Amino acid sequence: MDTMKGLKRTNYCGETEGIGKTVVVGGYVQKIRDMGTLIFIDLRDRTGIVQLAFDETTDKEVFEKAASCHSEYVLMAKGVVRERESKNDAIKTGNIEIFVDDLRILAKAQTPPFEITDKTNVNEELRLKYRYLDLRRGPLQDNIIKRSKIAKSARDYFEENGFIEIETPMMIKSTPEGARDYIIPSRIHGGKFYALPQSPQIYKQLLMISGFDRYIQLARCFRDEDLRADRQPEFTQIDLEMSFVDVEDILEMGEGFVKRLFKDVLDVDIPTPLPRLTYKEAMERYGSDKPDTRFGMEITDLSDLVKDSGFGVFASAIADGGSVRAICAKNAAETLTRKEIDKLTEYVRGIGAKGLAYIRWIEDTPTCSFGKFMAEGELESIIERCGAEKGDVVFIVADKNSTTLSTLGSLRCKVAKQLDIIGEGFNFLWVTEFPFFEYDEDSKTYVAMHHPFTMPQDECIQYLESAPEKVTAKAYDLVLNGTELSSGSIRINDYELQQKMFKALGLSEEEIAAKFGFLVEAYKYGAAPHGGMGIGLDRIAMIMCGADSLRDVVAFPKVQNASELMSNSPDVVDEAQLRELSIKIDIAEEK
Repeated sequence: MDTMKGLKRTNYCGETEGIGKTVVVGGYVQKIRDMGTLIFIDLRDRTGIVQLAFDETTDKEVFEKAASCHSEYVLMAKGVVRERESKNDAIKTGNIEIFVDDLRILAKAQTPPFEITDKTNVNEELRLKYRYLDLRRGPLQDNIIKRSKIAKSARDYFEENGFIEIETPMMIKSTPEGARDYIIPSRIHGGKFYALPQSPQIYKQLLMISGFDRYIQLARCFRDEDLRADRQPEFTQIDLEMSFVDVEDILEMGEGFVKRLFKDVLDVDIPTPLPRLTYKEAMERYGSDKPDTRFGMEITDLSDLVKDSGFGVFASAIADGGSVRAICAKNAAETLTRKEIDKLTEYVRGIGAKGLAYIRWIEDTPTCSFGKFMAEGELESIIERCGAEKGDVVFIVADKNSTTLSTLGSLRCKVAKQLDIIGEGFNFLWVTEFPFFEYDEDSKTYVAMHHPFTMPQDECIQYLESAPEKVTAKAYDLVLNGTELSSGSIRINDYELQQKMFKALGLSEEEIAAKFGFLVEAYKYGAAPHGGMGIGLDRIAMIMCGADSLRDVVAFPKVQNASELMSNSPDVVDEAQLRELSIKIDIAEEK
């Protein structure tokens, strides 16, 4: 095997230029074309590909060494840059090549389990098992590099705006934050456990109490919950907190960040101020608190039109305090056949609805699944209210409000994908004034929708105990193309109000002391008004990279069951380690 002695890299493969210049490059063999008296090697590094050329005038030893190379060999090559005879517009260096006079084989490679190419149909499980090979592919390298640029842009922006980067602990006390904790046993304190942070929430509030005024951290967070395309058990958030601010200050800072970020990384101008919807408006118009506004198909309330309808499904839903609402899919009648509508009906049943009524207008007269129950003029009123025309399909759901809205919200997105009407670009949106409480059907109690340190709207404090359903919070989410990027709020900074909030949530004095005692104690010594937010770095990277999954913007991701296929993590540990931790494994056999 050769060494690098006497050679020092002068250029990256994808950045090689300067005809007549002597350069040294290093990288992996992408492809070899051996034509007897001519050999061409495509050499790849993270910047791109450059062609190495060898011919009958090349030193015999160098030529033979080139002929011995195979895919993924690691090479260093020295030579003169010259114009390429056969140009290749598909790569940045397609007009030049390096005529090599010194070639070093630094490492040989076995035939990889899959071809290292930009486009691949290889099973993702195999690629994740050999992730270090998968990461050699151009698209993934581009994503990881772009993610790095996002992190740098964040640090630059917040540093320029007076924020101080502070690390908070990775091993903390377990506190209720909405998801299941990952816990770590303590060897020294037998029978006691640390938790990995779901977020730095309490610590960043303590930093405000400590007087740091503006905090920023690219914080690692951990949540033991079921995975999906936009969720990993460990993730990074751009976490920030500010003192002496209210909602407008934080939204303005957030808008400045996304404007700067998209200009820095994508050279895209994001118009500000960003649009805003209250939680109530978002739910009633789009059926979601993170609506995708790149297409229309907004929800229409039909309740007043059908409350006395002969169709019992509609009338009974309204009588029970629910509603009847619809979406209109424009120009969809050809695509959404009766068979497709049956599939959509099964879909909504699978997400909690009882059924799906529809109007499909493809002939001169609309086809209606409930038409025989309608009195004269009622169907026409529904069509007019929905703005439906010939060629459209109207979908109607009748149920309690929460089910009706969430069902139509999901159906709206599914139909939009089916019709391919989701627009391009980046549609940001603030969703504000979230309910403070949500009712938990299992426990029959109200729980905090965000966390118990969120400040209620000033005018709602009077309802904390008497009418919790009326209380809205100084809470806000940043949404991009239907994905929640950030959640934040103004925090309670008054000791008495915080105690009142805990009481409204049904926490006893003992529970408050056990779970939040150190924060409550800190409030007694004065806390400036403060608030903040956490922006999901992984999620924003996924959207900016045009990726389908968080796995495409994380170097070593987990799969659906929270395992990491390359290293086979998690795995068993030996008995000695368990004894040190005073742990005994007792897993009941599955029947």
